[in-house]
This record gives sequence, structure tokens and C-alpha cells, in this order.
Amino acid sequence: MERPASGIASLERAAVEAAGDFARVGAAGVLAVDAACFAPIGRRYGGAPHEEVLARLAAFLRDKVGALLADSDRICLGEMGRDEVLVIFLRDRHDAHFYREVLPALTRDVGAALHSQGSRIAYPYASDDARPHAGCAPILHDPTLRPDTLLRRARDLALEDAALRARVDASARRERFLSLLFSESVRVVFEPIVKLESKQVLGYEALVRGEPGSEFASPAQLFAAATECDALFELDCLCRRTALRAADRLPEGAKLFLNCLPSAIHDPSLQDSALRDLLARYKLRPSDVVFEISERESIDNFAVFREVCDHYSALGFQIALDDVGVGYSSLEAVTELAPDYLKVDMSFVRGIHEDPARQEILKALTSIAWRIDARIIAEGIETDAELKTLRELAISYGQGYRIGRAGELQREGGTPKG
Repeated sequence: MERPASGIASLERAAVEAAGDFARVGAAGVLAVDAACFAPIGRRYGGAPHEEVLARLAAFLRDKVGALLADSDRICLGEMGRDEVLVIFLRDRHDAHFYREVLPALTRDVGAALHSQGSRIAYPYASDDARPHAGCAPILHDPTLRPDTLLRRARDLALEDAALRARVDASARRERFLSLLFSESVRVVFEPIVKLESKQVLGYEALVRGEPGSEFASPAQLFAAATECDALFELDCLCRRTALRAADRLPEGAKLFLNCLPSAIHDPSLQDSALRDLLARYKLRPSDVVFEISERESIDNFAVFREVCDHYSALGFQIALDDVGVGYSSLEAVTELAPDYLKVDMSFVRGIHEDPARQEILKALTSIAWRIDARIIAEGIETDAELKTLRELAISYGQGYRIGRAGELQREGGTPKG
């Protein structure tokens, strides 16, 4: 039987090669990694990247369990057509310590490593939340059954164990995330947005952060957990509340850029008299606030998105269309919604000084912005070359490491705003 293109043996071949040792020692332990999250790679990018990622996963496993691998042990693929990588350990059936303690502990360690580093295995083909799960199962040798039948049975049990561990982990993660929401354990930092020609500050974008070093430290981690827990609306509201509480640290005249989902229109605190009271509490006027609304979350329901923009514009707030240039934003959104600001995503800005095609697109976007009386904000400016090119393209505003890093704010003289 030929080896797959990845160079990893199949379970059938591994069972044939291990048959003698399996019978001799009388038992085996299977550590299985369910990598079904990598399955879309083949459909999207083709067979070669898919095989490459499976080979990386096998190498990752070999690195993690290498100290325990014996000459008779095997790393192999699971069932054909499914994304599974297995480690078959052959140990004497009387080695209770290995089967009862070492193998489960090793599986926990592998699972933790996959959770923290799994997305790197599939980079750049899969998203950051593509993380495989690990499980294990021992099996006793039975001379009345074929070795491959026994090892398949152990594989199935190990995958069931992986699924159970994944559900337990998800439940615990949900509990921790809901605890974060109830305790409102998030903080906000502010990133300056400046006029590129004069360096005058237009405003600050409020960026939410979780506890440093925690599993919810970054905005991506927070919103991924919120999605998993079906709590996006509540997290969105918490982010706004936290940003508004810190608004008194903004310099006089600086605008507050608030990220929000289109569902923000249903937030009771942003309705009529409640909204007026909220702004008064933090000494803000509607004209001080710019709502950043991403078309990522609204492309499936354009009517709702437009309702949000019209609602807040009528109240005197300004609107920024976020994520322009990443494949979501359409000319329909830009021209019909006529937002006050178009925020060009950092992925579009990155290396723009070396990309004439993107420069031409940005020129065209600048022309459209001028016609609808909108201003462009370039996000994620990190180099002098990017900044120089954006100035040459007459981009009005920018933000990013080259402009100023996000951080805590203190008004000049230490006096809070208002």
C-alpha cells in the first residue's frame, strides 16, 4: 500500500507493520487528533496545501510526543477522507502506569498545545479559530480479531474522547467568558486618528482589551468567544459602556470613534431619552461621537445596516464605514449610505507603496469619497514609506503604529475632559 502524498502512513499500513509488536506486548494506546477543522483547506486551496498542513500536524505531534516514542510506535493518518492523525503506542499490557496516567496526561498536554498553537499549523490557509482536538484510548490485543480492526476501534474511541474533551473545554471557556461579561472585566485603550498633512488629532478610536495574558486578551479572542457563546450583542454593549466611561480622558475637541455592530440600534441605552442621558453623563454631544460600523456583520442584511446609519445620522452622530478594502465593502454601501468616513483596512494599506494596483484603487475610492463628502481614514500605517504614499494619494487621515500606538489617555495637565 502506497503512502499518501503527505508521506504519512495510513492506519491500514501502520496496523500491518505493528501487528507483530501489538501481539507481543498485548496492548496499544492510540492518541488521536481530530483535525476536521482543516478540511475546508482542500476545498478552498487544493490538495497540495491540504497535504502540507496534515504533514505539519504530524510533525507537530512527533515533536510533542517524541520523548515517549519507541521504535515500534507509529504516527499515521486515520480513516481515508477524514482529517485525523494518530499516534499508536505499543506498551506491555501490564504497564498500567502508562495507560492510566502517562497517556491521558500526554493527551492533555497535546490538547493544550493544539489550543494555543494549532492555528499556526494551518497558517495561512485557515482562520485563527481552526484548532484540532486530541483524545486517547487504550485497546487490548485480541487474537480473534485483526489488528487493523482493533486499532480502528481504538481510533474511534479516541476520537469520541477528543469530542468529549472539546465539549468540556468549550463549556469551561463559556463559563469563564460569561464571568468576564458579568464582572465587566475589560479595559479600553485609545488609538489616535490624525490628519496626515498637519498631524492634528481628529479623534481616538476606542479599542477594547481583555485581561493581559488571558485567553480573552485581544479583541479577536473576545469576539470569537462571544460568537461561540452567542453573546455578541452583550459584548458589543459592554465595549461601548467601557469606552464611554473613559471618554472624559479625551482631549477637548477630539472625536470618540466607537466600534459597534449593526444590532447596536437595539441597545436600550442608545434609545431616545436614555441616549441623551448617557451622553450628558459623560459630557458628550452627538457630534463628538463617530459610530464605526463594519459591513462584515451587515452584508447579509443591507436594509438593517442602512437603518442603523440613518437612525444615528438623524440624531447628529457621524458614521464611519469600517473594513473598506477587505472584500466585504461594496460600492453600493459606500455610495448609498454616504458615511462620513471610509476606513480603509490595514490589510489594504500594508505595503501600498509597492503596489501600484492598490494605489489606483485608492485613487478611485478617494474620488468617490469626494463626491459623497466623505473622508478617508487609512488604518494600520506602520512605515514611513506607507505614510509617504498615502500623503501623495491625498488621503485625509490615518492611524497606526507609525502615527501613534494605542494606549491609556490622560488629558493635558491631568484634568479630565469637561
